[in-house]
Amino acid sequence: MNYGQKVLKYKERIVFEKLTIPYFDRIPKEFFEIEACFIFVNKGEFSVRSPTNYLDFEPGQGLLAKCLNYFFETNANQRQVGEGVEVIGVLLYPSMVEELFDFELSAYSYTVDFNLKQVQIDALLNNFRDSVNLLLDHPELADEAMIKTKLREFVLLISKSQGAPSHYDFLAAMFKPDFAAFRNVIQSNLFSSCSLDELAALCHMSLSTFKRRFKEAFKETPKKYIAEKKVHKAAEMLKSNNYRIAEIAYECGFETLSSFNRTFKTSFGVSPSDYRVSLNA
Repeated sequence: MNYGQKVLKYKERIVFEKLTIPYFDRIPKEFFEIEACFIFVNKGEFSVRSPTNYLDFEPGQGLLAKCLNYFFETNANQRQVGEGVEVIGVLLYPSMVEELFDFELSAYSYTVDFNLKQVQIDALLNNFRDSVNLLLDHPELADEAMIKTKLREFVLLISKSQGAPSHYDFLAAMFKPDFAAFRNVIQSNLFSSCSLDELAALCHMSLSTFKRRFKEAFKETPKKYIAEKKVHKAAEMLKSNNYRIAEIAYECGFETLSSFNRTFKTSFGVSPSDYRVSLNA
């Protein structure tokens, strides 16, 4: 599968987008401006890592997301499904929805208890997705009036599916992200393979601010603290013969088996395999 992108714009902003992407390890979704989005999964499987959640997606499902940083990821099993991922995205911006529905977001206090949510695509949303897909494939059909109509239709459909009191309340809630406590973000992603730059992005911080905040919170550098937590979890898992060493390396968030072996030996003085042998001696 080759990379492909088709977009439709409203007032010079992308509002509908179809992406086809060959399989990947991790791709960031960083919000450079306030925007909420919905993603229809057409093909392939992937996961989404937010500051405190990890959700799996497959065709027939959708992702409803507030304006925050998160990552798209795939694992070995997901990469066996098809040749890649195809999605259709709907992007919403505060000033745009206020203009479309002639209201002010600040006038509504409704909130929802999620930043990311997995949504099953019902018949109405499926028909809407098919109509947008047609317009993306034939952009000559999509004038400004048509795109405006489709945006309004989407908001009415998705707000009804989410049980919001009104579409105004739904829209207001989508631009109110719940920023997690720093420690919760770290603990939720401690055994991932995220780099320090990626962890900083999940915390919505620069790398330098992240390192300083980490040292204040955990009294240790992030590199040392995270490595120690990973190898100690690995040591516990090595007590059981139910896991292959490669599986333990993956579960503990090491990118490669060689990096796992090297880090483990630095901490325990022996390789993971020798450590397991010594436990059974």
